[in-house]
This record gives sequence, structure tokens and C-alpha cells, in this order.
Amino acid sequence: MSSSFSWDEPEGLAARGTLIVLAGRGEHGGVYERFGRRLAFDAYRVRALGDASADPAVLDEAAKLLADESLPGPKVLVGSDTGALYAARLAAERTPGADALILVGLPTSPWTSGSWEAEVKARTGCPTHQGRLANDPRFRRGALDSAPELPELHLDRVQVPVLALHGKDDTVSPVDEALAAYAGVRTVLFNGGRHDVLNDALHRTAAATVVLFLERLRLSPGLPLIAEERA
Repeated sequence: MSSSFSWDEPEGLAARGTLIVLAGRGEHGGVYERFGRRLAFDAYRVRALGDASADPAVLDEAAKLLADESLPGPKVLVGSDTGALYAARLAAERTPGADALILVGLPTSPWTSGSWEAEVKARTGCPTHQGRLANDPRFRRGALDSAPELPELHLDRVQVPVLALHGKDDTVSPVDEALAAYAGVRTVLFNGGRHDVLNDALHRTAAATVVLFLERLRLSPGLPLIAEERA
């Protein structure tokens, strides 16, 4: 079974919910350490899993975490790249325990990098994360060029609140194609953002956007936005 990575709330604070992260092509759960630590600081537990397109056991592991009564709710599935498709599949199948869904960099069409330099720049504009990927022996270079058999997207079958995050400069999943796939879903676009929004140069803003979504979810997803920008 795929190993998971865990980040918990600080000692003395009550946990406010659980995020279950499904990584994308070539990634493992540890790639989301920065995101996990940031959300844990806000008292959310984070469990980050691997690439389900390479290891189907990841889906079983995600289902077990959703069913784990020791983990506090609400429980939110978070998927990046192909992980977004698998997270959406679990939500569409109404896997018990899933209270919400966050989609990040949903893939829309095949993409070819041609080189490692092109791939890492397409993934993230953050020098720190680029360095991590370059020096991570568990990360699989060239995975974005692969075309694994993936589940179809059926957001019309998803009965829980959904948030989509997408970079406007994402060359792996062009924003116009992504917006068509996200139709009807609350979507936040990041100016200058690349494919992996959670690990991009704007990762702090992405994490803050996720926290706002989670805080609203805890109260009631039907309530007005907690923070709303007006011109």
C-alpha cells in the first residue's frame, strides 16, 4: 500500500477538519509538505497520498481515511493534476465520508514537455519547489508526458461543495479548457499561476483560499462568502 504523509494540528488546539490530498503524475505525498504544514498550523489535519494513476492502492487508502472515525470532519478530498480526476471520481461515487472536494490543475488534454527544464517550469514558478523536485529521488521526472488511463470527469454527479483552483499561466492544462471542465463550480484563478497551484510561487495565497473555503464549509456551505472583494 502507498505510504501516506501526515501533518497534524498544534498541540493544545482542537482539530478543525481533515484534508486528504491525492498527488498528481510523478508526485508522492511528501511533495505537499509545505501545504500540509501550513494547513496544520490552522488546525486542519492533512493526509497526503501518492499518484493514483501509478498506484491504484491510493484510492483504497483514501477511502479508508474517509471512513476513519478518528479523523475529524469535515473531510475534504483535495486532488492535484490527475489526482483531481481521482478525487472527483471518489466524490462522484459518493464515497462515504467525503464532505467537500477541491480540484487543483485539473488535466484537460495530453501535454509533452520535451525536457526536464520545460517540465519543472511548467509545474511551478517557485524556485524553492523547483529545487525540491530536482533533488527528490522519489519524484518521477517525465511523468507529465505520460498518458495513463484516467477516469472520466463527472462533476454533475458530485453532491458536495466543490472548489477549483487553477493557474492562469498553466500550460499543462490551459485555463480556457479548464474553465470549461469546471463549469458550474466555484473557481479561483491565480494570475501568473502555473500547473501546481498548491506548490507555486503563490502558494500562500492558494493556502489562504483553501482555508477560507474550509472555514465556510465548517459553518455552512450555503452561507455567503466570509471575505468578499468589491471594486
